Amino acid sequence: MVGNNQATSVSHLPDEILSKVFTGITDTRTRNSLSLVCQSFYRLERKTRTSLTLRGNARDLYRIPTSFTHVTNLDVSLLSPWGHALFCSPITADSPLLAQRLRNAFPRVTSLTLYVRDPQTLQLLLFNHWPDLREVRLVRWHQRPQGLQPGSDFAALFSRCRSLTSLDLSSFYHWPEDLPPVLAANITVAASLRRLNLLTTSFTEGFKSNQIESITSSCPNLEHFLVACNFDPRYIGFVGDETLLAIGSNCPKLKLLHMADTSSFTNRRVEEEGGEDARVNRATLEALFSGLPLLEELVLDVCKNVNESSVALEMLSSKCPNLKVVKLGQFQGICLAIGSRLDGIALCHGLRSLSVNNCGDLDDMGLIEIGRGCSRLVKFEIQGCKLVTEKGLRTMTCLLRKTLIDVKVASCVNLDAAATLRALEPIRDRIERLHFDCVWKENDNFGHGFCNFDLNALDGQNDSELMDCFGGDECGEDTSNRKRQKCEYGSEADDSFLQSNGNSNGYYGNSWDRLQYLSLWIKVGDLLTQLPLAGLEDCPNLEEICIKVEGDCRGQPKPAVSEFGLSILACYPQLSKMHLDCGDTKGFVYTAPSGQMDLSLWERFFLNGIGSLSLNELHYWPPQDEDVNQRCLSLPAAGLLQECYTLRKLFIHGTTHEHFMNFFLKIPNLRDVQLREDYYPAPENDMSTEMRVGSCSRFEDALNRRQICD
Repeated sequence: MVGNNQATSVSHLPDEILSKVFTGITDTRTRNSLSLVCQSFYRLERKTRTSLTLRGNARDLYRIPTSFTHVTNLDVSLLSPWGHALFCSPITADSPLLAQRLRNAFPRVTSLTLYVRDPQTLQLLLFNHWPDLREVRLVRWHQRPQGLQPGSDFAALFSRCRSLTSLDLSSFYHWPEDLPPVLAANITVAASLRRLNLLTTSFTEGFKSNQIESITSSCPNLEHFLVACNFDPRYIGFVGDETLLAIGSNCPKLKLLHMADTSSFTNRRVEEEGGEDARVNRATLEALFSGLPLLEELVLDVCKNVNESSVALEMLSSKCPNLKVVKLGQFQGICLAIGSRLDGIALCHGLRSLSVNNCGDLDDMGLIEIGRGCSRLVKFEIQGCKLVTEKGLRTMTCLLRKTLIDVKVASCVNLDAAATLRALEPIRDRIERLHFDCVWKENDNFGHGFCNFDLNALDGQNDSELMDCFGGDECGEDTSNRKRQKCEYGSEADDSFLQSNGNSNGYYGNSWDRLQYLSLWIKVGDLLTQLPLAGLEDCPNLEEICIKVEGDCRGQPKPAVSEFGLSILACYPQLSKMHLDCGDTKGFVYTAPSGQMDLSLWERFFLNGIGSLSLNELHYWPPQDEDVNQRCLSLPAAGLLQECYTLRKLFIHGTTHEHFMNFFLKIPNLRDVQLREDYYPAPENDMSTEMRVGSCSRFEDALNRRQICD
């Protein structure tokens, strides 16, 4: 007999195995392509698709997909026009039909993300629909409707969703006094909550101490608690010792605690000298840590000085043995680095991520001690630490070469762009994510391999030379103790240094082989053109870049060159995603004085050269005029964005006019365009054409009529 010559393919695998394979695929385009192979693949893909984000216009009922009946995680917060109510206001006869249509199309939803302009949206959507909702995320950037009774936004949610375990209000503008009485009135639902995110960035004062105590007493089983508050003692209801003690006693099951002062949401580049002290003492911190034995992640961004914190932080390793992530804002004395004994945060040997903001007394020796003690760090962030220099950061990266892959360095006066990149040379071939400030100095030498120091050479130095090398004299500490500490860690750091290099000459290669994500901060008026010269010219696997431009254009002279420098990013062959954030760039819209550039000309300057990049996805935040509550894309910007012929996704975090949007139809493969007014407060009555329902619908129709090759 002649054997069967038919080749075996993946389609011959049993459905049970194929389902496991499909479940492991997360890329949306790949899943969509799989569903087009055959009917069997289509059925399995839809069966294993559990998460879906809807876009388009919900009022076009016939466009709501009906084949994703197994979806459990549904996001309808981006239905355009983004920011408008999901249902017509006032409620019309079509609104219940739309709610029922969504319920029939997605019967298994247990996790919902929704833009809630007014309470009627939740009341209608949750009435006899999705009673088994367990996770809810609400979004609203518009102001709270006038005349609402306290708690009206949440009354329907807690009365209908009796199985609620997670509530995320981080992007939902509301009043802090809205939530506590609703939780107190629904004790059963409040007790079932495991995750509560109240880190609402639009707050000016945050939750008061009595409100936090009420919330935590109503929700004793919380495991994740994130809250925006105020640690400033000058304000009524500030968070102090009593509040922290109440959290520790009310919620002993917490695994994640994130408390951030509302002032941390603003871009504070430089911390003022001195400043007020927080009403948080060492005994309170010790009691808090003792009351949270299951803690895995701790964020305390106080923005007021917490002094003498070293002893309290030493308790973290013993009282919270599962701790993996720590972020501290304005904690002083986190690591004293006196003698060879480890102290403070350096005793938390199990940390995987550490972020230190505005620690005024952290110096190079403190960094080295952290590198010795926290030897498993995968992520390290440092911001606003004035005593840290290139040599201390470089020694720390030598010690952590085997683990460290994610680094952020910001607002450190002794670490400009070139110094930061030189300090990271020991992990250049390993680092995957990097942020630094594009601060250039006139005397920067952009050659490679210079300013390398050999730790072996330190053994022959006397005390004064050692202190000059590490900047210890500025702290006024005992040089003999420093010398003893050097003897303790010198051989360990030296071994790491030599192993990471492969030889003893102190030079590293120039390629950032594994770097996938790069984040930059740059001041208005500075250029990106020096980026490759500083040592970032060879990043073969860089896929995503985030650039934040900040400053006041008013009073700035006209740039001497025509472009900001985006075209130099063409040297990165794999670059496909970009976040260009000019939202904190301020200037004139219509009232530019004679000789000054308005924002449309600045946008031309920022976006010149973007067409030379092969971007697949672009997020763009237009600059703004402080006197006009609007971020609007200008004509030059729209014209330059249409030159990005490879774009598939374009997200404008602002608005633009309908006839400007038509420029984007010339981008051949563009599939998804969104206008997002995701800044607070979003304009209530925008009279321009961009956010009108008809304008967005006409553009979407034109976009969908085009033939896309794939």
